Amino acid sequence: MSKAAVTVIGGGPAGLFAAEILSRAGIAVSLHDRMATVGRKFLMAGRGGLNITHSEPLDVFLGRYGEARDFLAPAIEAFPPQALRDWSQGLGQTTFVGSSGRVFPEALKASPLLRAWLARLQEQGVALHTGSDWLGWDADGSLRFRRRDGSEQTERPDAVFLALGGASWPRLGADGGWVERLTRRGIAISPLRPANSGFRVEWSPVFRDRFAGQPLKPLSLSFGGRTLRGEAMIAGYGIEGGAIYALSAALRTAIERDGKAELRLDLCPDRPLPDLIRQLSRPRKAQSHSTFLKKTLNLSPVAINLLREAAPALPDTAEELVGLIRSLPLTLTGTASIDRAISTAGGIALPELDERWMLKRLPGVFAAGEMLDWEAPTGGYLLQATYASARAAALGLLDWLD
Repeated sequence: MSKAAVTVIGGGPAGLFAAEILSRAGIAVSLHDRMATVGRKFLMAGRGGLNITHSEPLDVFLGRYGEARDFLAPAIEAFPPQALRDWSQGLGQTTFVGSSGRVFPEALKASPLLRAWLARLQEQGVALHTGSDWLGWDADGSLRFRRRDGSEQTERPDAVFLALGGASWPRLGADGGWVERLTRRGIAISPLRPANSGFRVEWSPVFRDRFAGQPLKPLSLSFGGRTLRGEAMIAGYGIEGGAIYALSAALRTAIERDGKAELRLDLCPDRPLPDLIRQLSRPRKAQSHSTFLKKTLNLSPVAINLLREAAPALPDTAEELVGLIRSLPLTLTGTASIDRAISTAGGIALPELDERWMLKRLPGVFAAGEMLDWEAPTGGYLLQATYASARAAALGLLDWLD
């Protein structure tokens, strides 16, 4: 009796993990990716240190997924952060917990992990087809693929596993081209939008030209009743960075609703308010505001000029100046383009999936990872849900075949 055959489309973490689980179960797996090599975005994510998950308590961890918590919780509880760490260990990549609670491989890079992973898939017999772009289905229901030389091939597997990602960083593989193919099949798709992205700010030309590319720290950000510490980076188009990404979902929603969002910045988050007032109550004498703020509070040039962006004529009283320093308003007028975002919001509407993670309108077609309508902040939450959803969908596929 021949093996059941499954085609996995997408060579990112979700597709690779599904291929691993399915091939280990004795399934003949054929994996297609439109790029020349697999895992390109995975490798890019590891350039600054591959953050695979987070060590915080699971109930707090699950809260990071917002409205998708109830949908993702069973999958993540079945494959929690420790399970992902154990999987990495099994590939020879021991992990450690950083000072922020984030979890990294000892090597920090993604490349050693990916090399070991691909070797395992080869040993398990996964057939890897790179430079193979999925075009959809033909009239008789076969999958169509276009090769790099322009030729086409078809496959007619027993089941299909979709792991095509979102639409951020399209040059690394995921371009959202699958949306039209599934929409034609009646699948409801929430519009793809940038997540963990920067935001547009109407800087003055002088500020933009002088400070684009410079970090802003220490810093505390507040929006929508939430305050957090972190860092940001001034960009030519606006502002970006980890602290911004953590608030991006709420900021994006406000901009979609109101056309703008007002973020509040605390440029001296470590200094008690009375201490700031006392320091700034000293006579300024002949010093300029910039010199006075630099010498008195050790504010950086970018922070001082950011104050001037908000108030070209800085307040003269200590109380008013401290009020501006501790709650500087920054108006965001839009999100950065989706191709600059770290991840994507939107995707296949979750009600389109049954309890096996199979598309109800397309029996035998399963989906997982970022192409589903959920989002999460950076910090290990994106990869954790990607792996957990891939595992859940792969097990659902095996159950369906059985």
